[in-house]
Amino acid sequence: MQIISVPYFVGEPMARFTVPQPAVVVDPPMSDHGQVYDTSRAQGPGDVAQHRMAVLYRELAGLVGVLDAPLVYAGDCLAVIGVLAGLQRRDIDPTLYWFDAHGDFHTWATTGSSFLGGMPLAMLTGRGEQTIVAATGLTPIADEKVLLINARDLDAGEGDAVAASGITMLSVHDVATSSPPPGPIYVHLDVDVVDPSDLPAVNYPARHGPSADEVRDAIHHLARTGRVVAASVSSWNPALPGAERAAEVTRSIMGIFED
Repeated sequence: MQIISVPYFVGEPMARFTVPQPAVVVDPPMSDHGQVYDTSRAQGPGDVAQHRMAVLYRELAGLVGVLDAPLVYAGDCLAVIGVLAGLQRRDIDPTLYWFDAHGDFHTWATTGSSFLGGMPLAMLTGRGEQTIVAATGLTPIADEKVLLINARDLDAGEGDAVAASGITMLSVHDVATSSPPPGPIYVHLDVDVVDPSDLPAVNYPARHGPSADEVRDAIHHLARTGRVVAASVSSWNPALPGAERAAEVTRSIMGIFED
């Protein structure tokens, strides 16, 4: 797989963001007239935050659209929008396995923080904020194409929305012991799905998660199908204690895609 690095967390550059090499870095200009904005919490639909991040994920989509089997290391889950948009440019419609301790399914109607990092799964299924989705050219995917794995820390409104959707929720064990649906597969790993005792240095740790070995077994089970067309990682925070260990554990899980 070709490794792509997107060293941003919700539009803000990440220092000391290291990924396996060689890697192509997505790093377009992210400021307007010299002014840098806080993109993490937007003021509402169409805010400057979304327009600026659209530049980032549109460039990512362009790369994914011309590279076979990309492996994307990014600072957040919003990067999935760019990956899916790029796959669609190649007429690939995958089943998305989304490993995450959180739902990332907020819209403007449910969010209490306006944190864009809590919205990408809703966005790519056509809900809520759509500025970045439209800018990348992504056609929102059907709920039935999404498998949400080991989400255990969902806010009340968010949890209700997931329950009312057509998204399937599974455990890591379910993934490791069942056959995936036919067709291409896209694997997305938010590393906070792993219990923080095994993988530290994440921004939003959630206890009582699966071990790193259990997550590795599930992802390797998918990889052995030979049908994984793309993979991505929402990364650890390199500024937090334990970041080196987190990087090592992540690579032990995703290393199968580097072979």
